[in-house]
Amino acid sequence: MAKFRSLSFLILMAIAGAAGFWAYRSGLLPIYPQADESSQKDVYYCPMHPTYTSDRPGTCPICSMSLVKKEKAESGREGPAEGPAEGHAEGMAPQLKSFTIEELMRMKPGEVCLLHKCKKGGCKLVMTEKSARLGKCPGCGEDLGVSIRLEAPGGYAAVKLGDEKQEVIGLKTAPVQKLNLSKEIRTVGRIAYDPELYQAEEEFLQAVQASQKAQAAAPEIKEQAEKLVDSSQIKLRLLGLSEELIKEIESTGKPDRSLLYSEGGGTVWLYAPIYEYEIPLVKTGTRIEAETSSLPDETFKGVIRSIDRVLDPVTRSARVRASLDNSAGLLKPEMYVNAVIQVDLGERLAVPKEAVFQTGEKSIVFVATAGGAFEPREVTAGVETEGLYEIRSGVAEGESVVTSGNFLIDSESRLKAALEGLGKEEGHRHGV
Repeated sequence: MAKFRSLSFLILMAIAGAAGFWAYRSGLLPIYPQADESSQKDVYYCPMHPTYTSDRPGTCPICSMSLVKKEKAESGREGPAEGPAEGHAEGMAPQLKSFTIEELMRMKPGEVCLLHKCKKGGCKLVMTEKSARLGKCPGCGEDLGVSIRLEAPGGYAAVKLGDEKQEVIGLKTAPVQKLNLSKEIRTVGRIAYDPELYQAEEEFLQAVQASQKAQAAAPEIKEQAEKLVDSSQIKLRLLGLSEELIKEIESTGKPDRSLLYSEGGGTVWLYAPIYEYEIPLVKTGTRIEAETSSLPDETFKGVIRSIDRVLDPVTRSARVRASLDNSAGLLKPEMYVNAVIQVDLGERLAVPKEAVFQTGEKSIVFVATAGGAFEPREVTAGVETEGLYEIRSGVAEGESVVTSGNFLIDSESRLKAALEGLGKEEGHRHGV
């Protein structure tokens, strides 16, 4: 009997222990700290690698940055100060807030930054990408009281290189600046021989004359004549003529004979293809120069008068029509010429071509910041000119980008990002 009671007691204790453990795991029971706050040691962490911590000050073994002491929050738990920053009071530690490039770019010029209430009257903070990174108010130069951190592109991390290592890899930088850009589009064209277009112009002029005569005729005859004019205009547009050229034909009252043969003292038409991605750069009035191998010492100048509205589905190109000066009558129909279209792009933000690191999916530049740190940025590259890339977003004027040594910095940045990812994964696995 005594043995039976002992066995029953052990079973009840086991059930009670299991129930208590389940309640603890489910959060039904409070968790009491093992020691009060005063007995806890100071903890230092790396701002670049928050997963690395130490119980004493020093430097991070990964990036050599100085470790920062974790501040005790109101809840009694330690951690870096985070959260929204709507300005700061005297003595308050700078807070940390992350912004992506896209978020900064969405801030309109002149928009008042909600992160800062300027202490000097009448000053409003105009949020720009550059001022945000510097952490200074562009109006009065006062500290924003918040450290703005731009998030690195996926798979990349900021790196820090000492002066000796920078010298070893031959690192060079260049400023991001606004420049007057121009681009040359090279193509091969031919001097037009186009009987089809000549005939279409003749039909259009006859339709216009018939329409003018039908103004006093019956309404149905007048309507039919106007339809003939419209259809002949549509045919001319499909053959590549602009509205302006159609009006010129109508005003002269005769088709353009240079489409059939050339004469001294006049002009000829040059037909030349440009690729689909080049079409936005070319407009009517753009300058063009042409040369031919049969006349090596001659350069023929002209302007683009129209661009075809329909692309060639095979070559993905559109034909431009340029009027070339042929005062000496040297250019003959069906001659092949090498043409150069001069495109003036105006003032645009640009960096040297060597600064843009093409990964296949992204365009990356490395921005040199204070203390030998290099920040990876994903940029939107625009037009490629002679030795330069137009940059539409991602960097600001005045910043310095790496132009030599990109490959080694790219490799180290990717490696560091991979190690950080492993550290975070290991931390989650251990419940950190």
